[in-house]
Amino acid sequence: MKGTLRQGLWLADGMLLTVALIWGSSYAVAKQALLFYPVLGFLAIRFGLTFVLLLPQLRGAGRRALRPGLPLGLVMLAIFLCETWGVMLTSASNAAFLISLCVVITPFMEWLLLRQRPHNTLFLACALSLAGVWLLTGGPQLSLNLGDALMLAAALLRAVLVCLTRRLTAGREIPALALTAVQSGVVAAGCILLGVSLPGGLPALPMEPGFWFGTLYLVLFATLFAMFAQNRALGRSSATRVSLLMGSEPLFGAIIAGVWLGERLGPMGWAGGLLIMLATLCTLRVARAPVPAANARCARMHGEMLG
Repeated sequence: MKGTLRQGLWLADGMLLTVALIWGSSYAVAKQALLFYPVLGFLAIRFGLTFVLLLPQLRGAGRRALRPGLPLGLVMLAIFLCETWGVMLTSASNAAFLISLCVVITPFMEWLLLRQRPHNTLFLACALSLAGVWLLTGGPQLSLNLGDALMLAAALLRAVLVCLTRRLTAGREIPALALTAVQSGVVAAGCILLGVSLPGGLPALPMEPGFWFGTLYLVLFATLFAMFAQNRALGRSSATRVSLLMGSEPLFGAIIAGVWLGERLGPMGWAGGLLIMLATLCTLRVARAPVPAANARCARMHGEMLG
């Protein structure tokens, strides 16, 4: 019996570590896909495919996701516009570390919007994260580029999304996959409308295999598999273990960006990134119960980067 429980725990930890690895790789994958197609077209295809695959989830009880899903989808549209343009304009390693700030920002956004004062420890986490951002973006020679600023905006909007999701779904049994389906449909439709309204519209679909492999990877693994694995593992592992494993996402992102894209963080950049990770882990350990949901929402749907 004890051996079976231990085996189940190792399986859960392995699944969560795999999700963190996939989410960490998604920044580099998205950056490569954007070499072949513009942001609006890429997002329309990515979330259009996600919507089609999840469409069956809107039957029966899934229809309850329509009312909250529409406004939440608009917020998610803003998130992914900021995030995807941010990834294109900054390094994948910077993007991975900066977007993880949503975990630190969320308790303070809950204080502002839901009147829930954060634990005193979170003020220390906030100071650590600010120091980390300062180091990551150049320290004394502060060089916050447009991509970094967009990633910070995306992290802030992700925190807003977590709070709005809590408020709009409170007291309702709304299937998570159905809610993701509605949000994905809103993001896809919004990107198509924005794309066709621009001079020249969207270009023809890319034929490069690299674009389609990358996009399908984000849809199938960074969104659908990640949601399945995380939800399955949550019932078998403690919130603390979940926090530690999922908090490794930005570290994987920086390592993969270095190995695959040849990006290099200097000592100051690594110090800043590790401070942000420390602040994230500190936040997750304090807010144990909401940790997995907040981290999932902050990501990467992340892919969802969440999915």
